[in-house]
Amino acid sequence: MTRIRRAVYGLSVGTLAALLTGCAIDSLIWGNDGAQVIQTTEQFVSDMASGETPDTVCEDSVADLGSPSDWSGRSAGEPEEFFAGHWVDQAALDPQWSINLEGLPEGAVPGTDYPGDVFYRETDDGLCVIDVSWSTLFAVN
Repeated sequence: MTRIRRAVYGLSVGTLAALLTGCAIDSLIWGNDGAQVIQTTEQFVSDMASGETPDTVCEDSVADLGSPSDWSGRSAGEPEEFFAGHWVDQAALDPQWSINLEGLPEGAVPGTDYPGDVFYRETDDGLCVIDVSWSTLFAVN
């Protein structure tokens, strides 16, 4: 077997083994912490879109959660460890993670405000939403 074939074989076996042991693709890409942020966000968005009150909102949250229609059509994007240099307004809230949201709310037109990023604080009970940053749609392609 050539080196290239062995490498491809090894990567294939490793990936298959990871998937069969319950290791999600998000964990492979973002690590366990990032995958947890994605999973928590998907549940949070689902709860918000259905009108349920999520239990993952921090007690001291300053988040404007909007209405269920604001969350319809949204999904988790890419998690990042919080960077205060980019999110100055959220720095005092002590978040550890941020994640952008993908998609647009149903019926969005230019001028529509919608949740763009969610900020999480780590607690003993897991992640909680400390803030939501809103975006404005300028154009629809």
